[in-house]
Amino acid sequence: MVKDKVVVVTGAGGGIGRDFALLFAAHGAKVVVNDLGTSVAGEGASAGPAQKVVDEIKARGGQAVASTDSVAEWDTANRIVKSAIDAFGRIDCVVNNAGILRDRFFFNMSVEEWKAVIDVHLNGSFYVSRAAAPYFKSQNSGCYVNMTSTSGLIGNLGQANYSAAKLGIAGLSKSIALDMAKYKVRSNCIAPFAWSRMIGSIPTETPELVELDRFFLLATAKLAQLEPQPARSSAHRASGQLA
Repeated sequence: MVKDKVVVVTGAGGGIGRDFALLFAAHGAKVVVNDLGTSVAGEGASAGPAQKVVDEIKARGGQAVASTDSVAEWDTANRIVKSAIDAFGRIDCVVNNAGILRDRFFFNMSVEEWKAVIDVHLNGSFYVSRAAAPYFKSQNSGCYVNMTSTSGLIGNLGQANYSAAKLGIAGLSKSIALDMAKYKVRSNCIAPFAWSRMIGSIPTETPELVELDRFFLLATAKLAQLEPQPARSSAHRASGQLA
């Protein structure tokens, strides 16, 4: 169970990250809602999205704090983990969900567009996971839930940066599972597909893409119900997996 566990969810100000945070809280977890408050492209910043989710959790009787630090830098990633320690005295689970998009066909993709996506998705997953590792190691328990994507597993048009980052996360998750196994720390991956602002710019008005309408039915809240499963104490044998 996740009751009284302390969970950090990055990119939790909207979409599936928000649904993860709300569901963890509904099951009794104490949640750090991390979100920089940027656009899908990673531009701008606002404390509003993270605080709004915290307010929702508290209104339902749960416990949560907001974090607006970036996952894409080592120092700020450490502050995200430290916010859990400061607020709740420990950390039990990290959900690496933060992400941005800079979609462009490979032959037109700039170095900046490549690095921006790698920094948030892949480096961000490493930084936050690594920052939590000493706490997990010392308490002989912990759980990582990493978000990969079918774009990483099979590729996608215009997403060389995103695909590379997401496949990298799958490898990172498996390696963490191996390295941390003797400390009873688990690491697993989820490859979701649901309609959110991250894919909301895909055109659907053409006859060729009319079938895409069905994906509006795949709300992030439905897929978020998977999330507490790998974080449960009873799932102690499940590690290094991809769902």
